[in-house]
Amino acid sequence: MEKNEEKDVVQQTTETPAAEEKTAKREKTEKKSKKVDKSAEELAKLQDDYAALNDRYMRVLAEYDNFRKRTQKDLDSRVSHTKVDVLSKILPVVDNFERAASNADADFETYRKGIEMIAKQFMEILGSLGVEEFGAPGDTFDPNLHNGVMHVEDENLGENEITDVFMKGYKLGDKLIRPATVKVAN
Repeated sequence: MEKNEEKDVVQQTTETPAAEEKTAKREKTEKKSKKVDKSAEELAKLQDDYAALNDRYMRVLAEYDNFRKRTQKDLDSRVSHTKVDVLSKILPVVDNFERAASNADADFETYRKGIEMIAKQFMEILGSLGVEEFGAPGDTFDPNLHNGVMHVEDENLGENEITDVFMKGYKLGDKLIRPATVKVAN
């Protein structure tokens, strides 16, 4: 038996470096395998995070597109309602013009009076919509509000005083609709 034991001891000593090398390779392979498994897990987690973020991005993009469409539709609706509101206020003026035009038996004074009434009605409608007229003789010339087309030198009038108004100006709040066309002194 001693010979067998010696053989085993000799075999173990001769096989030990190879076995150790195999064990080291196996351990190294196991470490690499664990790293690969860990990397695969990290990759899977990153892919899941990417998919979640991409889904979130797509939802936000869709919400923004829906918001944009809804806002445009609301704006179009408001513009349409505003037009209808303004036109419904102006139509009675058109009706009055048609009545005046169809009255063939009226004399000049009756037509003039009717036109004055229609003009007053129209100005009331503009006032109800917030439109203000400006540019009257005696006002001070403002190049932001007035369009000076003529100039006259007159010592009796002040500096930059409006003498004549060819077309009245109109504004809505602070917004200029049309400048007044005027004649300016000095």
